[in-house]
Amino acid sequence: MDKKDSKLKTLYNIAGFCSFGLGSDAHEVDVMDGKIVRTRPLHYDNSYTKEEMNPWRLEARGKVFEPTNRTLLAPFAYGYKQRVTSPNRIKYPLKRVDWDPEGERNPQNRGKSKFVRISWDEATDLVAKELERVNKQYGPTSVLAMCEGHGETKIVHAPHGCQTRLLDLMGGYTQQARQTDSWEGWYWGAKHVWGQEPLGQCNQANLWKDVSENTEMLLFWGCDQETTPWGWGGLMPSRLTYWFAELGIQQIYISPDLNYAGAVHADKWIPIKPNTDAAMHLAIAYTWISEDGFDKDYVDTHVHGFEEFKNYVMGYEDGVPKTPVWAAEICGVPSRTIKALARRWAKKVTAIVHGNGGGLVRSPFSTEPARLEACLLGMQGLGKPGRTQLKMIEWEIFGMDETNPAPRSEVIPMLYAGYTGGATEATPSFIPKTLTPDAILSQEPVTWYSTVWCTSPRENQFVKYQFPIEGGSRIHMIWSDTACWTTCWNGGNRMIEAMRSPEIECVVLQHPWFENDCLFADLILPSNTRFENEDIGTDIMCGQYNLVVHMDRCVEPYYESKSDYEVVQEVAKKLDLFEEFTKGQSVKDLIKLSFDHSGIEGMVSYDKFMENGYFVVPTADGWENDIPGLRLFAEDPETFPLPTPTGKLEFYSTGLAEHFPDDIERGPVPKWIHGSERHQERTYLERGKKYPYLLMSNHPRWRVHANMDDIKWFREIPTCKVRGKDGYLYEPVWINPLDAQELGIQHGDIVKLHNERGGVLGGAYVTERIMPGVLYQDHGARLDPIVAGQLDRGGANNLICPGATTSQNAAGEVTNGYLVGLEKVDIDALKTQYPEAFQRQYDADSGLVFEAWIEGGKE
Repeated sequence: MDKKDSKLKTLYNIAGFCSFGLGSDAHEVDVMDGKIVRTRPLHYDNSYTKEEMNPWRLEARGKVFEPTNRTLLAPFAYGYKQRVTSPNRIKYPLKRVDWDPEGERNPQNRGKSKFVRISWDEATDLVAKELERVNKQYGPTSVLAMCEGHGETKIVHAPHGCQTRLLDLMGGYTQQARQTDSWEGWYWGAKHVWGQEPLGQCNQANLWKDVSENTEMLLFWGCDQETTPWGWGGLMPSRLTYWFAELGIQQIYISPDLNYAGAVHADKWIPIKPNTDAAMHLAIAYTWISEDGFDKDYVDTHVHGFEEFKNYVMGYEDGVPKTPVWAAEICGVPSRTIKALARRWAKKVTAIVHGNGGGLVRSPFSTEPARLEACLLGMQGLGKPGRTQLKMIEWEIFGMDETNPAPRSEVIPMLYAGYTGGATEATPSFIPKTLTPDAILSQEPVTWYSTVWCTSPRENQFVKYQFPIEGGSRIHMIWSDTACWTTCWNGGNRMIEAMRSPEIECVVLQHPWFENDCLFADLILPSNTRFENEDIGTDIMCGQYNLVVHMDRCVEPYYESKSDYEVVQEVAKKLDLFEEFTKGQSVKDLIKLSFDHSGIEGMVSYDKFMENGYFVVPTADGWENDIPGLRLFAEDPETFPLPTPTGKLEFYSTGLAEHFPDDIERGPVPKWIHGSERHQERTYLERGKKYPYLLMSNHPRWRVHANMDDIKWFREIPTCKVRGKDGYLYEPVWINPLDAQELGIQHGDIVKLHNERGGVLGGAYVTERIMPGVLYQDHGARLDPIVAGQLDRGGANNLICPGATTSQNAAGEVTNGYLVGLEKVDIDALKTQYPEAFQRQYDADSGLVFEAWIEGGKE
């Protein structure tokens, strides 16, 4: 088509919770000649007046903070269109070359063998036959549905749940249960102090207003609150941080790295070794107790078990006073700094800020710093004006106002995520995601406590579960639409071992891009992106207004890809279950059904909604009068108790004392844990002599978990990738100049992080923004195996993190604060040793390409 005949059309789309990384903001998509040429913010006032939206207005200290008239798109939203045309898009169905369902299956070659192109007809035939065979031979629970977390958030075409509806029609399945992967410490630890649900963090109701009006000092502890929310909350956390600075609230950043937010906003940076925060917490408590620097009246009336806590802190219990000098040896923060912080905290109205929690609550024994933080807040009058824990991302995903620190909207729209299916907590056979490798590799039943779902109540952590369930089968087939286990969870190399187990007879992956777990599949079904489907979605996390958006199909499906819903429909046809699966409903029927149950159906007609393309939920009248956080508990703990057994802040957990009294990793009183049989990740222990560095690995700045590692615009940013002398773009490893000098490493060198679990390469990024003895590398880089299960070129350090869970009775992941060695790499020697891996084609701009793993593909 000639340019003069080209027509630009603008469509609406939206990013939702745990999307592949657009950020939680609706946006407009400009399309020309069937291609996305631009994404840009959606202007609310295109269709709605201020009177209809009822904008909130926050006034504090003579200043005003209010929403903008457009969505606040994070960088991800602008770059995401490159993913649609990424060189590693899966173009057509694939079968592993040496997997023969009628003969040798060669599971040991998963991650080594290439793939061949097959038709959709053959692919769906194979999937249907394998499902029928495995179901008949072993029973329905032998099929593991990996369908949770870290996928594009859609509703009708939801990837997370389409196959579970079909599997239900076949008699059931085993569910891989979604892990609380950004809240481990809160979920497994802080819940036992303040009983807060569903995520374990403090009640967030109306805290923007409370902090703005009352707080004098903010402790940004262990997180980068500007970067972490990019994939979920857009740029509102950034606006808020600037707003707090404008109000004159002092900002202290406590983390091993001077992160991006700290570099801009910090009044002071306190570097601390990863996973040693609990020692500093205890030293602060010691200072307050010894100097009478805490709210004794509050503790007397609001706290249970303070004497037991005091006995441990002061050393009466074990003979070791938890002094600032004691803590300084462990955490690397000078004792004078610890004391100065404790004293200032005692004098100033202080709140602690998090993105989600970061490495602070994703490390070994992460229950302890989470519990201790809650205790410290309690010692200073938690719930009193300005004294709180603030989460910088608006969370209304559970339809609960107490998870929302922003001004309240009239309703919280909740769509049925995956009308086509969706796993629920009621699925009888399930396994926590952190224990999937154990479930596959162990010949004995695997047991754990708690269902591990984000919404599970505190009491459920004392319920023991087992896999296989009574009368159920072990796992023999995997059907996944979540292709990032190896790069996002604990002990990725052990998961590779599990997927190569001869007991796993078939692995099916449906995914838009050839990456990560796809390398270990037997059959691959190409799904497509949210831009290629018509759908409906909500924006309930941006912090400005709640939205419901009709998501237009922006471009036609690329190559032979289908939506996740359509993929499963094709399999259902081969099983003669198509009518039962679809219930005779079209995509448009399901969009209308979602709207009818959204909560806005009484506020706008469906026709008007479709005509405008979106609906802005107005701010609720009187939101400014909502009681903030735990104010009612602070004012009257008898009338408004906490949901703990005693109704108080439990510095001594009655639940843990009753059920796990002898647990040395998570006992009734939160403590400093040196190590255990499960974890030896301290530099001063024997293992630290061999692996002397602590690795910090948080949510990345230029990705969302393992998503978007192929966006060219981001990869050319020096803090996103480091170009090695071989031209390859390596995942950066931040190294302090003192450590780099000792190891003979210069900026830009190729280095290897390693321990007994394997090794990953990276590019040296020498900077004083990381403290000595600590290394930093973002988690979630895409796999590029040199030797799968042993050595990775892409920098996916989740491969070498501990496989053991948070603690003995807490099935959380451990992906931060663990020991590694560091060495400079002779890349030429590696090329000689592993020629095939280094001959594999890659695109310097976007990384691995699809054809590199296709038999007879481009060389």
